[in-house]
Amino acid sequence: MKKGNPYGTHRVINPKGVLPQPALKIDNTMEIYDNEILIDVQTLNVDSASFTQISDQAHGDVEEIKKIMKGIVAERGKHQNPVTGSGGMLIGTVKEIGPALEGKTDLKVGDKIATLVSLSLTPLVIEEIKDVRKEIDQVDIKGQAILFESGIYAKIPTDIPENLALSVLDVAGAPAQTAKLVKPGDTVLVLGGAGKSGILCLYEAKKRAGVAGKVICFAHKESSLQKVRDLGLADYYISGDASNAVEVYEKIMDVTNGELCDIVITCVSRENCEMGSILACKDNGTVYFFSMATSFTKAALGAEGVGKDVNMIIGNGYTKNHAEVSLQIIRECEPLRKLYSKLYAGM
Repeated sequence: MKKGNPYGTHRVINPKGVLPQPALKIDNTMEIYDNEILIDVQTLNVDSASFTQISDQAHGDVEEIKKIMKGIVAERGKHQNPVTGSGGMLIGTVKEIGPALEGKTDLKVGDKIATLVSLSLTPLVIEEIKDVRKEIDQVDIKGQAILFESGIYAKIPTDIPENLALSVLDVAGAPAQTAKLVKPGDTVLVLGGAGKSGILCLYEAKKRAGVAGKVICFAHKESSLQKVRDLGLADYYISGDASNAVEVYEKIMDVTNGELCDIVITCVSRENCEMGSILACKDNGTVYFFSMATSFTKAALGAEGVGKDVNMIIGNGYTKNHAEVSLQIIRECEPLRKLYSKLYAGM
């Protein structure tokens, strides 16, 4: 059996010398190296920005969505959207474990896991797309995938249904980072607060900011806001266009009496939301860009252009214990669990 690099560089075909995520093409042969894990894939949870782009390109046609997804994997050896650069994650069953991982992993053949690394770096083969659930960005497939030695994962919990766990784990980095960033008394804005990651961020922000803090939910539609309002996840609820920076700024100025926000968390899966996030933040405050639709160039040059001294954090989907933090939200809040199950797990 061939020896592999811990970070999967042995799989890179083009260009040589890069890691699997930025690579344009990787080897998706499903014969494992000595430090890899082979997974029989059940479901892909496609990144929201990626699925939105694919669906738009396909004009919502399911068969066209299937064709686009299979084409991406055929070309790249992984599901990395060439427009957004993002992927998603998967649920599957461990089929084979390389001998070099003996004693290094708690997994065994037959374990059901969710990979917590992006599909944009995961070697993948799609034999058949069985079902496309457009409303929750999930796709059931027949296929296989490879998890590298450095790849993180979570065993599927027994007390949470699989589709629900998959939806939560797909965005686990956002609420976990929120838990790290928000301090008691903070004013926190969540753009895209009625979405998959936004709802979980609101819950964590409310818990961490406490009674002295303020949490603001900003969403595109009033109907979406009402669902969040019914759960009491925020102190203020605003509908509007997150890509209209002036609109966001004026509405946040109004609700904060001109003080703006200590923390801004951006979960909108559409482009051009950088400046609204930056303008809504206080000087020396923090903007956390979780959305993969974020442009680093627009954020960096935009903040400079308006003279904003804010700390900007790239939406790293991983932080320590992020899976546990996010799944605990579902365990703690039954009303949120019911809403999340309905909206994002097809239950």
